[in-house]
Amino acid sequence: MIAVLGIGIIIGSSTHGTRAAGLRRRNFLRSLWVVGVALVIAAIAASIAARLHTLRDFAGPLELIGNYWSYALFAGVQQFLLQCFFLTRLLRVLRKPQRAALAAAALFALAHLPNPVLAVLTMVWGSLSCLIFLRYRNLYPLAIAHAILGITIALCVPGHVDHNMRVGLGYLRYRKGWTRPPLQRSHRDQIASTDAWVTADAPTRL
Repeated sequence: MIAVLGIGIIIGSSTHGTRAAGLRRRNFLRSLWVVGVALVIAAIAASIAARLHTLRDFAGPLELIGNYWSYALFAGVQQFLLQCFFLTRLLRVLRKPQRAALAAAALFALAHLPNPVLAVLTMVWGSLSCLIFLRYRNLYPLAIAHAILGITIALCVPGHVDHNMRVGLGYLRYRKGWTRPPLQRSHRDQIASTDAWVTADAPTRL
């Protein structure tokens, strides 16, 4: 909570404003192709997972929204911290945009250790998203794409492979016999589903 409060104060007292942070309408449509690419990747991954019998069953879009809305919000927070907090400040230190993007991505991947699957994926996504942000300066498509890709991982990758997307101590304490619970919309099952592990692991995620 202290870290979150500190970051909030720093960003709130910044003289750059929300436009520099990418919270604006400009270039939104021009950068919306990122969401399209994320959807294509999600479709391909779901197709492969279905063939490998690792795709989780779900009733439809409403069930996905009911179980993953909190993760989608958290994905936006991660992108905000990555681009609007770390990247913008690394640009002042490293000067060259490519170096700043790689440094920010490295921090992003570091926050997902010791999970090797997420560390590699976040390094790749972090680098690409930072470079895209530097070109369009709009955060919204990146946040949407992050949510799509994260949910795709949750649906397609078996829990024993990525330890249910846990990081930090949650990854180390993962029990091999524990699997992601089925998607349900009841309150009791909701507590035991994605919302629970996202909330529990939130302090260890970037």
